[in-house]
Amino acid sequence: MPKLYTADSIEVLRLKIMESLPTIAGGIAVIIGFWLLAILARSIVSRVSTSKRIEPALVRLMAKAAYIGLIVTGLIMGLGTMGVNVSALVAGLGLTGFALGFALKDIISNLLAGVLVILYQTFGEGDRIKVSGFEGKVQRIDLRYTLLDTGTDVVFLPNQLLFNNPVVVVGTEPGGVSEAAVASN
Repeated sequence: MPKLYTADSIEVLRLKIMESLPTIAGGIAVIIGFWLLAILARSIVSRVSTSKRIEPALVRLMAKAAYIGLIVTGLIMGLGTMGVNVSALVAGLGLTGFALGFALKDIISNLLAGVLVILYQTFGEGDRIKVSGFEGKVQRIDLRYTLLDTGTDVVFLPNQLLFNNPVVVVGTEPGGVSEAAVASN
């Protein structure tokens, strides 16, 4: 036999929904506020970094990190405002980050080495370098690898290799050769 709802139970349900509306609206407002803040932060990072002449790959990384960080923070705070217990969610995110860190440690180390290679600017595109048995002209420095034109081949060097081994900058001028040894550890 189907369950019948009385006018009293429907009234109780309506009152509970009306009680919850302000907290749900507050949570949605927090999420929308953080979303707008994330868009603004991404725009500000892009403008400031462009005016300071920072490498485009690093600008994209910083803008995306600011955007994703603010979105995740906004979602967690918005759900908390709505009354959802977010402690398990935060713990789960922490464990997921820990596991991903181990699984992707080589990629992450190349990425961080790429950030440091770009920040230190010990060599740039167009420079001739020697590192770990390779010598050639740097075509492009990306966050994960550096493209080196050896004259016969194009070599993708992981940035971790560039950061953990001595690099000799042979020079940039076509007529002369100037040597500067760059050791990084």
